[in-house]
Amino acid sequence: MSATGLEVFDKTLQTTHTWLDEITAGLGPDRQRAYRVLRAVLHALRDRLPLELAAHLGAQLPLLVRGIYYDEWRPRPETSRERSQAEFLQHVAAGLRGVRPTDTGDATRAVFGVIARHVTEGQVEKVRQALPEDVRRLWPQAVAGPQETAPREEPAGG
Repeated sequence: MSATGLEVFDKTLQTTHTWLDEITAGLGPDRQRAYRVLRAVLHALRDRLPLELAAHLGAQLPLLVRGIYYDEWRPRPETSRERSQAEFLQHVAAGLRGVRPTDTGDATRAVFGVIARHVTEGQVEKVRQALPEDVRRLWPQAVAGPQETAPREEPAGG
């Protein structure tokens, strides 16, 4: 029996719980903090990617995570000029205001690891290459993501 009455919602809830579980595995069992970390890192990443690449990444995210990713987004044709890891982590820290102290580097690595495991390898590599070298160091070195032909969670139309 479906919890929500719609399979697409049940699937995205299950997938989002998996993402949060993977984040809590690295940062501790506080799911509220895991959500805030996911949101802060996704927003920092999204705002530093070229517009088209940000949209392509968003298309590969689970429906509910996609909503978090796009929440409060004001697309701009130019990307952020921030070039250092410290500046990137400051943006993440700004998204974590009011959350119990969290190492922003650990938080970013946890979310990047989840993305690397659940988004196609080719897309992850495009995202990594669009970031400054300093920020790329926060990504896991070798994480097997889904195959390029892996079926998407739900159709693009939702």
